[in-house]
Amino acid sequence: MTTPNGYDLATKDLDPPLAVVDLAAFDANAEDLARRAASVPIRVVSKSVRCRYLIERALGKAGFSGLMCYSLPEALWHAEHGTSDDILVAYPTVDHGALRSLAADERARAAVTITIDSTEHLDIVDAAAGHDHPEIRICLELDSSWRPLPMVHVGTRRSPVFTPRQAAELARKVVARKGFRLVGLMGYEGQIAGIPDATGKFTDGLVRWMQRRSAAELVGRRAEAVRLVRAVADLEFVNGGGSGSIETTRAEGAVTEVAAGSGLIGSGLFDGYARFRPRPAALFALPVVHKPKRGIATLFAGGYIASGSASRSRLPSPYLPAGLKLIGVEGAGEVQTPVVGRAARDLRLGDRVWFRHAKAGELAERFTEYHLVVDGRVERVVPTYRGEVRNFG
Repeated sequence: MTTPNGYDLATKDLDPPLAVVDLAAFDANAEDLARRAASVPIRVVSKSVRCRYLIERALGKAGFSGLMCYSLPEALWHAEHGTSDDILVAYPTVDHGALRSLAADERARAAVTITIDSTEHLDIVDAAAGHDHPEIRICLELDSSWRPLPMVHVGTRRSPVFTPRQAAELARKVVARKGFRLVGLMGYEGQIAGIPDATGKFTDGLVRWMQRRSAAELVGRRAEAVRLVRAVADLEFVNGGGSGSIETTRAEGAVTEVAAGSGLIGSGLFDGYARFRPRPAALFALPVVHKPKRGIATLFAGGYIASGSASRSRLPSPYLPAGLKLIGVEGAGEVQTPVVGRAARDLRLGDRVWFRHAKAGELAERFTEYHLVVDGRVERVVPTYRGEVRNFG
C-alpha cells in the first residue's frame, strides 16, 4: 500500500469517488489573481467554479467584485440568493422563460446585465417580454479575436461586432430602443487567455509570438471601440480577459475590470502557462477496484473529460500518488480508468488515486458536493450546482 497523503487522511472515513477543495490553495490562488490584476477589479467567472459557497468566498476577498454568469437562468438564481448585486450574463440568451422572469423581477433587473451582439437579440427580448417591458440592462460584446490576414481567424468565434465602427453603430441602435439601457462592453481574448504557451512543444514560441501580436492589435482596437461607444452611452464597465491574460488585459487603459475564475481552481490545463502557475485546489479521488497485473491499477469510473477540442489535453491527470499516468489506448473511461507507473505497483484494492480535472468548473458537474479541506481535515461539505439540483446547460 502506498503511504497515505494528506487528502487520504482527511477523507479516510469517506468512500470514493469524491471531490475535495483545498481551501488554502483556493485562497492562495485568489490572492495571486488579485496581485496580478494590480487593483483592477476581478469579476468572478461562475462557470469556472459552479459552487455557490466558493463563488461567495471569492467575492468576499479584496480585489474581487461582481459575477459573470454563463446563462440567464443561472444569473437569476444568483440574484435570488443575493450572491451579487452586479451580475453580467456573458453569453447572449434566447431563453424566453428566463427573459420573462427577468422583466418581471425588479431586483433582478437592477442586478443583471445581459449581453448582445446584434439587434436580433433585442427583438428576442421584446418577443419574450412584450414591447412594453421594463428597462433591461445591456452589454455589447466586441469580438476580440485576432485577424492578421483576410480569412485568418485566431481566437473564439463569438460576436459579429469586430470593428469600433460596428460597436458604435450597434450602441446607437440599442440606445434608440425603448426598454433597454446600454451599460457595458465586454470582449474575451481567448487566443491570449485560453491557450497554453509553455507545454514543452516546439509550437510554444509561435503561441507567444501570436499572443504578443494579438495583444498589441487589440489594445488599440478596443480603446477606439470604447471611445466611440462612450460617446453614445455612459458605460458602467468595460470587461475583458480571463485568468490567463490578466497582465495584458488590465494594462489596457480602456478596460475597467478583468474576468477570472479558472485560476481560482488551478485545473490541469494551467500547467502549460508560462505567465503563472496556480496551486491545484480541486481534486477528485477514485478507488482501485482491479489489479490486472502488478504494474497496473484499474480505478472505478473517471471518464470526466473536459470540453473543447478532442485531445489528450482534455483528459483528467493523475496527481497523487506521484508517478502515475493514464494508458493511451484506454484513457479515462466511463466505468474504469487504468493507471500505470512505478506507484501503481504498490497500489492495492481500495486505495485511492487523486486526479486533477483538465478544466476548472466542469468537475462540479460530476459531484454533488465538495469536501473542503483545511489543515488536513474536512472542515465542511458544500453543494455544487449539481448538489443544489441546478443544471444551467
